[in-house]
Amino acid sequence: MTPELRSERLALSAYATADEADFVALFQDEAVGRWFGDGMQSAAEDRALFGRIFDLVYAEERFPVWAVRHEGRYVGHAEIKPSPETWLDGHEIVYGLTRQTWGLGLGTELARLLTSYGHESLGLTEVHATVDSENTASLALLKRLGYTQAREVPEENGRTTLLLTSRLQGPPHGSSPRVG
Repeated sequence: MTPELRSERLALSAYATADEADFVALFQDEAVGRWFGDGMQSAAEDRALFGRIFDLVYAEERFPVWAVRHEGRYVGHAEIKPSPETWLDGHEIVYGLTRQTWGLGLGTELARLLTSYGHESLGLTEVHATVDSENTASLALLKRLGYTQAREVPEENGRTTLLLTSRLQGPPHGSSPRVG
């Protein structure tokens, strides 16, 4: 269910149990973890989340979830999944990279790889991303990749989530994900 994907510098593969400490460290880094889901959680909650990847997502083959590696080292998390949001019918990409890799262009490479996988391998005409309106780096990255803002969603906490969409128009273009 979770195929291996490769880009020029990144290798995406299913998580191994040995990745738990790196996963938890990524989600516990406030600069990264604040943008995932409902924001920062305790380390125990992140360990439980990691366990659910194996117990639910992989066991029930729900959707692909990847450990992201650069030069053989864990550098991030990625997924493409049916949106849990009632106001969004479709699939969305989720990604995050360690702070140490910021500024190297790996975020753009990762989002491009996930978007290509959605369009080309899953056959999706639309691939979505939901992003906190204050996450300017992710918003700029997605707009560079051709995502357009489709909707603003006010949240109960006073924040705003933006729905961005990549629409496949004509034949796929760009570098396709290398599976395998």
